[in-house]
Amino acid sequence: MLKQRALTATIWSGADIFLRQGLQLAVTIVLARLLRPSDFGIVALLALFTGIATVFVDGGFSAALIQNQEVNHTDESTVFWFNLAIGVAVALVMWFIAPAVAAFYSQPILMPLMAVMALNVILGALGAIHRTLLTKQLNFRLQMVIGVISAIASGGIAIVLASKGYGVWALALQVIAMTGISTGLLWVCHNWRPRLVWSGASARKLFGFGGYHLGSSLLDIVYIRLYTLLIGRFYSPRELGFYNNADTTAQLPSGFLTGVLTRVALPMFSASAGDKLQLRRGMQLSVRGMMLLNAPMMLGMAAVAEPLVRTLFGAQWMSAVPILRVLCIAGVLMPLHVLNLNVLMAQGHSRLMFRLEVTKKLVGVTLICGGAVYGVMGIAWSQVIFSVLAFFINARYSRRFLNYGVARQSGDFLPVLGVAAVMAIMVYQLSVRWPISPLIELIALVSAGGVFFLAVVWLLGLGALQDVSALFQRRLNTHSDHTDFP
Repeated sequence: MLKQRALTATIWSGADIFLRQGLQLAVTIVLARLLRPSDFGIVALLALFTGIATVFVDGGFSAALIQNQEVNHTDESTVFWFNLAIGVAVALVMWFIAPAVAAFYSQPILMPLMAVMALNVILGALGAIHRTLLTKQLNFRLQMVIGVISAIASGGIAIVLASKGYGVWALALQVIAMTGISTGLLWVCHNWRPRLVWSGASARKLFGFGGYHLGSSLLDIVYIRLYTLLIGRFYSPRELGFYNNADTTAQLPSGFLTGVLTRVALPMFSASAGDKLQLRRGMQLSVRGMMLLNAPMMLGMAAVAEPLVRTLFGAQWMSAVPILRVLCIAGVLMPLHVLNLNVLMAQGHSRLMFRLEVTKKLVGVTLICGGAVYGVMGIAWSQVIFSVLAFFINARYSRRFLNYGVARQSGDFLPVLGVAAVMAIMVYQLSVRWPISPLIELIALVSAGGVFFLAVVWLLGLGALQDVSALFQRRLNTHSDHTDFP
């Protein structure tokens, strides 16, 4: 029963992420043809500030509520009122610093834009506890329905506004509409309601765990969105628009995989944390399976970047092509980062993981700042270097605790990566020699690349396909009374 519930949750979780990302991509494609790259860049200028605000609102309490199995309504109500109070406080801070931010970027429109975006923080705080409780209950089906409705409604609003010439405000109001509609539906569809109660003991109990999560999340958002500050300050909103579009597109395949993986890996590894051999085998299967999917998708996207951008976003976005290619290379190893960190968490090494995050983010910030000297492409290449270094840092502790470090992990995924690289080179060479329409070219190249990759993997007998098949067969076997790996 537990396995069946976990499998069902995984399916709905994957459907949730896939549909929301797909709908968001569809809306972005339409908006990219109605708006200018600089409009996207101006909204992206605020991504660092809104991201930090969102992290502070959560405060790490969401992760603590999910992790702690002995919480009561008083604990939940305490978190709700804390989130709301911090949300209001953070919104006031955003309103207060809006003139300074506008002056920093020399973009006067940011002053009213940031004030309006602050409202999104409060709306998010109102629905945070409902979303957390649904996640704890593994109710991803309801989250998917709410996400789809919110994405369709907010996307429609944005498209209408963009078509009527509202420019950057179409993008800003899309964000607010999505959060507002989502929060409203959460309150309608979920029967949880807060009580007028506050417990200092509850706050201290939950923050004891959530504090590390808060610190890690702050480091992560600062690193992820630091490029918006650097490009926006030293270059232009237009160049930031190109980079942000490339970054968002590059994250679609790996973001989907890591999104599902993040929800599934920790409980899967935790179930086998007491058996090192079993845990290592599960890690090995996951590395092979995830790289079998991610490597050809990311390198393939890099190869077809030009017809992809031209087909989806139009000729005005072609400056994003070289950035997209580099960021796709940077995303190849993304599943390995998620797996190595989750295997640490499954074994109870949360403090070690926090120290790892501090080390990696300091390295990452240094690389981004250094890369910024060489322009937007320098920032993109800094992501490639960071991805490789982060893998070495993360895998070091997998070697210590599971004897499954850089060398052994590389031995498991390098053959697949090699085939994916050959496939990408072949596809790229075909792309520069086919004088056909971008859409037909894109379809033909993706089909040729997919067939080539699967055929070579099968002919070489790399074993990754068999491992993935065995893993999913074992996951589907609900007759076993214990959780193990093939």
